[in-house]
Amino acid sequence: MGLFDKLAGWLGLKKKEVHVLCLGLDNSGKTTIINKLKPSNSQTQDIVPTIGFSIEKFKTASLSFTVFDMSGQGKYRDLWEHYYKEGQAIIFVIDSSDKLRMVVAKEELDTLLNHPDIKHRRLPILFFANKMDLRDAVSSVKVSQLLSLENIKDKPWHICASDALKGDGLQEGVDWLQG
Repeated sequence: MGLFDKLAGWLGLKKKEVHVLCLGLDNSGKTTIINKLKPSNSQTQDIVPTIGFSIEKFKTASLSFTVFDMSGQGKYRDLWEHYYKEGQAIIFVIDSSDKLRMVVAKEELDTLLNHPDIKHRRLPILFFANKMDLRDAVSSVKVSQLLSLENIKDKPWHICASDALKGDGLQEGVDWLQG
């Protein structure tokens, strides 16, 4: 970011608004991550599973985020595509301790990447390999391999190991998105 952007950000003269889709299977930690990214005075104490979707807004120094938190339950995943056109970035959350459903997460990611509203756009995709605090969690490198992320050649992407409950790895991801 250039000096003028920093200066404008400090003075509050320029806030770029970004629409972010937060996707992933149910129970991967999407809502917890979004909650942890919000200012501490706006965070919710009790996180409940998202039914359908919810919209959260929060600001960082240079960006104003509108995040569409989409339910990852099987019966709601078809709703995701109705928001693809509005998305300017994607956060895809993976439960790195749920090895059994890693195949399902890969199938959903492949469906997403091949959708006409996503396929030909250069949307940045931030992956959170979440729940790193759990004993059965695999590394972010292993998650990357299981999801075949190296095959994503036409979109910038980044993967972060995260623990949404503590907030570990979340700032790294937001910094990458802002950069």
